[in-house]
Amino acid sequence: MPRKAREKSEASIYHIMCRSVSEYLLFRDSDDKEYYLGLLKRYTEKYKCKIYAYCLLDNHLHLHFDPRGFDISKFMHSTNVAYVRYYNRKYHRHGPVFQERFESRILNSDEYNLTVSAYIHNNPKDLEKYSGREDEYPYSSFGIYLGIRKDTLGLVDLSFIMDLFGTHNIQKFIHKYKEFANYHRDMGITQKKAVELSKSLENEYRSGRNVIHRSWHPSKIISYLSSKLIKRHAESLMTKAKWKPLHYRALCAYAMRVLCGLTYREICEYMYNITISACSSLCNRGYALIEGNNEYSILFNELLGAKA
Repeated sequence: MPRKAREKSEASIYHIMCRSVSEYLLFRDSDDKEYYLGLLKRYTEKYKCKIYAYCLLDNHLHLHFDPRGFDISKFMHSTNVAYVRYYNRKYHRHGPVFQERFESRILNSDEYNLTVSAYIHNNPKDLEKYSGREDEYPYSSFGIYLGIRKDTLGLVDLSFIMDLFGTHNIQKFIHKYKEFANYHRDMGITQKKAVELSKSLENEYRSGRNVIHRSWHPSKIISYLSSKLIKRHAESLMTKAKWKPLHYRALCAYAMRVLCGLTYREICEYMYNITISACSSLCNRGYALIEGNNEYSILFNELLGAKA
């Protein structure tokens, strides 16, 4: 029997859950958790997504995740495949690490977003050492929310939840959020109850967030960057023209990955004489160019704000 298709929406925020295969821990030590957080930082920056909350426990993890229009399956595939490579190399094993595909639920109201935020941050309550002190758990963003731990990776975006609380005064927010999360812990709000809450709410929820348009046609990406970088319209990257600046190709490949949602194989169809592996490297080069060169960063930001 075919499995149910994943529910997706370009404008949605998600609660994402991943579990380990039954015979293994997903994270065996603190270094594993740190490595996974580093991957989240890498791919949220690369694909222009946001993390609103996280909690990594030994055998599972939770994310309050805003893809900002990016495909969550592509994001999680990139992150989890990279982690499996690390895990199998470190522990001299092979095979799957995660249990089947990840779970995801669309958060379709302000109330559901707030409930999931509190639920994720209260996950350590069942750990004897952290029961009643969930904000001290080092691999949850709860301590970052309450200002007792620095977000050294710059991974968590607090602005969305702060907006829902109606304040940008950090001290007022800390006080309100701690009371809110503790109330949900004491009330025993579980994942099941959070899901039941979502079903009782309207499904036509539309927040005021900035969602990036991800439906560009590749030819428009090529034309746009061509006009900016080469000062003339490129007929196609598939032609055998001898002069093809590497930076131009790298930026095109990266932009097609981020703004068209294409796989590496699909991007290869718009590039001349390139393998999937080389395409992956080219996308990484494009990302590095944007991160390390102010001119390219400005250009890409202009592209984000342009009409497709």
